[in-house]
Amino acid sequence: MTLHRNLIAGAWTEGADETQNINPSNLSDTVGVYTRADEAQTEQAIQAAQEAFKTWQFSTIQQRHDALDFIGNEIIARKEELGKLLSREEGKTLPEGMGEAVRAGQIFKFFAGECLRIEGEKLDSVRPGVGVEITREPVGVVGIITPWNFPIAIPAWKIAPALAYGNCVVMKPADLVPGCAWALAEIISRSGIPDGVFNLVMGRGSKVGQTILSNRGVVAVSFTGSVQTGATVAQACAARGAKFQLEMGGKNPMIVLDDANLDNAVDCAVQGAFFSTGQRCTASSRLIVTEGIHDKFVAAVQARLEKTVTDDALKEGVQIGPVVDKSQLDQDLSYIEIGKKEGANLVTGGELLNRDTEGFYLSPALFTEVTSQMRIAREEIFGPVASVIKVEDYDEALAVANDTEFGLSAGICTTSLKYASDFKRKSEAGMVMVNLPTAGVDYHVPFGGRKGSSFGSREQGRYADEFYTTVKTAYTLPL
Repeated sequence: MTLHRNLIAGAWTEGADETQNINPSNLSDTVGVYTRADEAQTEQAIQAAQEAFKTWQFSTIQQRHDALDFIGNEIIARKEELGKLLSREEGKTLPEGMGEAVRAGQIFKFFAGECLRIEGEKLDSVRPGVGVEITREPVGVVGIITPWNFPIAIPAWKIAPALAYGNCVVMKPADLVPGCAWALAEIISRSGIPDGVFNLVMGRGSKVGQTILSNRGVVAVSFTGSVQTGATVAQACAARGAKFQLEMGGKNPMIVLDDANLDNAVDCAVQGAFFSTGQRCTASSRLIVTEGIHDKFVAAVQARLEKTVTDDALKEGVQIGPVVDKSQLDQDLSYIEIGKKEGANLVTGGELLNRDTEGFYLSPALFTEVTSQMRIAREEIFGPVASVIKVEDYDEALAVANDTEFGLSAGICTTSLKYASDFKRKSEAGMVMVNLPTAGVDYHVPFGGRKGSSFGSREQGRYADEFYTTVKTAYTLPL
């Protein structure tokens, strides 16, 4: 098979070793062979980005707009091809894969527009005759480290603003899903940006990621991944004074009140908790349900899950694809056993499934009789596993929803404007959904959480400039 190489200083470069990208829906299907960089190659990519930044930081806004618009247009034009690639390597269903590809394209096009809208301020000084200008400038070389669960959208929402504001990029995708990152890099390489402005270094975190974190040439690091790795990123960047941005875990609540529309609540729960195989940091893994609707809600969710089709991600009509790999599958199964031992009731699912092709198939698992102190209600599982916690009323539901170390996304299903308004104000989450799934966000508005879910400025939308730019204040006395 063709070896897919790293992109360093505009050249496709073979790495120190290579890895096979395996389809989790069909373990006999090799998506491709991808090279892996080592520490020395990663250093070369950083040096190339430093050199390119000397001129790219002064590039015109039109040049940057045209490059990003080109990238966005091509991604959208190739949505079927890229969506299929995504589904093969990560396991999302084909509609989900295509939807993610379109979102990536839309992100690039949004930031193409932002290139033309970079704002500044002109003020009078307190000193007579002196003018003050406040401008935003690029920070420099940005290290981008992305996870496996959104292999094209998350790289897009980090790369696009980095380039839009005049930075250079060294990107390390998750070692598990190099395919979408390589395809995106290939498109970027033809967008007209100079060599070295964008560099792709695929490989292990222990080599590529650690080099990005420790190299003083990388002045900012944007990371999405686990809480444990996020702590490592924070420590390394803080030690050398680098800027950093972290998006990490979630244990997101979805409150269902007695007055909720039952059909809508079931849709929100099933989509939010189980679609994308539950492998979303915004997944609603805690379903907090008031006692008046609890039994009806559980029965309806159970019935829906038992009709839900889990199979090969590329098959028509499939609603849930496989778990991404054996390691994640083992983790999911481990938490299901933990839930049983803690005394929770496994209502449905949690079983390995046999399909036409060998893959990591797991039926969606629903627990009831869960308390907020159980591990399955406190720790992020990152799989198709959800817990129902019964509560007496709204006040108890709000308290349980906020009783977590995370704070990414939270939802409520209700027909009461009073409770909806109160929850939007008192929820300790960065994003709040009313009568909508907790997973599913727009590309033109801020994304991020509170508490242990996020650190630093928000991603996406106009708020992205807070991370990818630095503020300069200039004083002028005309002579």
